Amino acid sequence: MSMNPYQLAQHKKRRVLLISAICCAAAISAILIGLNTGTIALSPLEVWRTLLGGGSPTEQMILFDYRLPRILVTVLAGIGLGIAGAVFQGATRNALADPGILGINNGAALGLIVFVSFFRTMEGPAALLIPIFTFMGGAVCAVIIFLFAYERHRGIIPIRLILVGIAVAAGFSALTLLLSLRLDPDTYAFAARWLAGSIWGRDWVHVWSLLPWIAVLVPLIYYRAKLLDLFALGDDISYSLGNPVNRERLLLLSMAVALSCASVSMTGGIGFIGLIAPHIAKRLVGPRHRYFLPIAAMIGLVVLVAADTIGRWIFRPNAIPAGVVVALIGGPYFLYLLFKSKAA
Repeated sequence: MSMNPYQLAQHKKRRVLLISAICCAAAISAILIGLNTGTIALSPLEVWRTLLGGGSPTEQMILFDYRLPRILVTVLAGIGLGIAGAVFQGATRNALADPGILGINNGAALGLIVFVSFFRTMEGPAALLIPIFTFMGGAVCAVIIFLFAYERHRGIIPIRLILVGIAVAAGFSALTLLLSLRLDPDTYAFAARWLAGSIWGRDWVHVWSLLPWIAVLVPLIYYRAKLLDLFALGDDISYSLGNPVNRERLLLLSMAVALSCASVSMTGGIGFIGLIAPHIAKRLVGPRHRYFLPIAAMIGLVVLVAADTIGRWIFRPNAIPAGVVVALIGGPYFLYLLFKSKAA
């Protein structure tokens, strides 16, 4: 029996609410498992008791000084990368767009290497400047990519965006390597861990450094969800509806660059989350951005928290960077999307 438009809309809303509830439960579970996982085991009961103000001094130190800041950094960065990937894909109409694939993360890496070359640390108040340096590096990279991928009468060409992004990313990687070779051994070791996507050693100053970027940019992007829907219809239709397409696209892409650069500044060179999260979200709740942006954010959160937890759990007491775990998942998924788009 077919449904009328009102029934279809209600069915859609119920599905979105159900998927949102499942994603929220998965996010909470991933966070709790991450808090329980480490060299020193804490049971779920001990974690809850410590979070509520109880627990021994040792348990409080483990949870509040080490695990909780690290988990919160991964939560915020996962949200940022998931949303940024959705904006890149929507604004450029390119299903393979991602901050890592386009080279934005490489620009952010260069910004961070410039930062540590001057300040030699990620600790203390100086850490508040890290997102600014990574944003400047990512912004320079993005401007170069979009200039070369843009044609006056055709706008941004999706396939050229990928090709130019790969070329520019290679150039920025070479500059990053050149500058990193000039660092002292300890700073170079830190830079190498960061480039691999290690989240080891994050504390509360890194949480406060990342939080304002996520808290401000994510609502601003969500407020423009309808514009992202219009981009999917083509620039001509958007123009006919009275929307300043080029200005809004530039604004959205700038916010996505800032969001992705701020996120990777605290988690390292982690790619593919911005590619995976929007695709899975679209499959779950459809292409409307007002529905799938929150789902993409939660999927990004779950993937990054789970990757960090798996990296700490499998080889404990030694840990592998979360970026390596994400790459093991994201690499095959990228190839799958590539072959799928070619077949289509």
